[in-house]
Amino acid sequence: MVRRSPRVHDEPAYVVHQHDWSESSLILDVWARHHGRVVLVAKGAKRATSALRAVLLPLQPLRLDWSGADEVRTLRGAIWAGGHVLPRGDALLAGYHLNELLLRLLPRGEPHPSLFDAYAAAVAGLGRGQPAAPLLRAFELLLLRAQGWLPDLARTAAALQPLQPTQHYRLLPEHGLLPCEAERGLPGAHWLRLAAALQAPEPWDALQASAQAVLAAPALRQELLPLLHYHSGVRALRSRALWREVQRLLPLPTTSDTVP
Repeated sequence: MVRRSPRVHDEPAYVVHQHDWSESSLILDVWARHHGRVVLVAKGAKRATSALRAVLLPLQPLRLDWSGADEVRTLRGAIWAGGHVLPRGDALLAGYHLNELLLRLLPRGEPHPSLFDAYAAAVAGLGRGQPAAPLLRAFELLLLRAQGWLPDLARTAAALQPLQPTQHYRLLPEHGLLPCEAERGLPGAHWLRLAAALQAPEPWDALQASAQAVLAAPALRQELLPLLHYHSGVRALRSRALWREVQRLLPLPTTSDTVP
C-alpha cells in the first residue's frame, strides 16, 4: 500500500523567516493558524518565472498548501490573502520585531489560533499606519500569557495581595509584580487595567479599547523587555539593534510609537 503524505490546503499563514536552500529554492519558517510554526521548502521559488517570488513576503497574509510529514515539508501552493498593504518604514521594523518574538519564544508545531489572530490584527494595524506601541505591547502580553510566562497582573508576587491603584510595581522575570518607588514601574491602576483586559472574552479587542494609554507608555516597554529577554535567552533582541542602527544612519524622531 502506498502511503500518502498528509496534505494541508488553504491554511492561513504568514512567512516569519526565510533563507536560501539552493540556487533556486527557499526554506521558509511560516506561522500557520491551525498548525503553529512549520518549516517548508519552496522549490524553485527564486526562479524569475516563479509565481511565488512576489507572494512569499513577510508580514503578508497568505493561504498556503503543503504536504509531507517530515520536519521540513514541501510547499505546494501560495496565494496572497489580501486585506492590507505591507508596513513601511518604522512600521516595517515593528513587524520584524513581532516576527523575532515568534522565532525566539514560540516552539514549532504549537498552534495558537487566537494568538495568530492577534498577530494578524497587529500586522494589519501597522500596515494602516496605526501607532506601533499599543500593537506591539498587546501582542507581547498575549504571547507571554500563551506560553504561561505572564504572572498575575492583579496581585503582588510575594504575598499575592491585590494591587493598590496608587502604589507603583515592577515586573521582575523571576518573581512577578513587586512594590517599588514611584519613579519606577507602573502604578497599580495600570496593571489592573491590563489584567482586566486580558481576562475579557476577546483580550486583543479589550486591550486596544480600554488600555491604549497604558500600552503606549514607554514604562510598560521597559517592564516587558526584561521578561522577553529572560525567556528568549538573549540579552538584546536583534530588531531593537536594527532600529538603533537605522536611527544612527538616518535619524528619525524617537517616540514610544516607533521603537520596537
